Amino acid sequence: MNNYKYAQPTSIKEAAGLLAGAWGETEVLSGGTDLITSIKQGITNPTLVVSLKNVKGLDGISMKGGNITVGATTTLKQLIGDKNVAKNFPALVAAATNIASAQMINRGTVGGDLLQRPRCWYYRNGFGLLGTENGEALVPEGENRYHAIFGNKGPAYFVNPSSLAPALIALGASVTIAGAKGDRTIKAEDLFSTPSSDSDREYTIKSNEILTSISIPVSGKKNGIYEIRQRAGLDWPMVAAAVAFNEKGGKISDASVVLGHVAPTPWVASKAASALNGKSLNDATKKAAGEAAADGATPLSDNGYKVQQVKVAVRRAIDAAS
Repeated sequence: MNNYKYAQPTSIKEAAGLLAGAWGETEVLSGGTDLITSIKQGITNPTLVVSLKNVKGLDGISMKGGNITVGATTTLKQLIGDKNVAKNFPALVAAATNIASAQMINRGTVGGDLLQRPRCWYYRNGFGLLGTENGEALVPEGENRYHAIFGNKGPAYFVNPSSLAPALIALGASVTIAGAKGDRTIKAEDLFSTPSSDSDREYTIKSNEILTSISIPVSGKKNGIYEIRQRAGLDWPMVAAAVAFNEKGGKISDASVVLGHVAPTPWVASKAASALNGKSLNDATKKAAGEAAADGATPLSDNGYKVQQVKVAVRRAIDAAS
């Protein structure tokens, strides 16, 4: 581990002012469950780490104006235990609970989950964000069983690792980002991007900005999530599906279906949403939505199994929301 400077600002403005370097030169420390590991492994070698521990106004959950706002440094444990979140967003609570690691739930933060780096073993073993060696992509013909089946035409093949992002996007959440020039608010979906080079990041937040909060509208939509995992704890899903929809007069409307762990970004399955809207909530509709969600998948040599998992996860997520 290389030496680095450590700063503990007490305000958002002070913290943003410290983030003057490029990605990799300065890093933000929230819960630390990902960053500390990355530094120890030599994946990230910052010269300055800015801790958010003492920054006021970044944690806690509040309900105001038809929205529930979650501070970025709110722990997963706090999220799971909040009664308003549990009442309105069972998909979000299930996503956090499914992480199953007591250490991650107690120390990990909501913002940290959204901004964690890929779990791709090429990236984690020093082959860069895009998994290359001597300019050649290693993933397409290599060990790719856990890699992307959507948005994987290159150069990125990893999957977005966030547990909370699919549910938040399906629920219509927005995120607020603070920088030296002030705040900006964007849709949660727009927080993520597919990098085109190793120097890029997997999200649209800039190196001198801080994710401060997540706001979720209380719309009354039914919502649920289903994850397919190899084991219950200390692992990431192979596929996840989050759904949210209204149901009135026996018909579905305003549906959203978002897939996780299948693409470099959380994958909005718009065809699956269309397969739900205007339909009755029955087995045929669930099956059609699952089939539509898998439409357009381009599996690699060893991850074709994920296509069937997408179909199953969507059907079961609808069941969880019903």
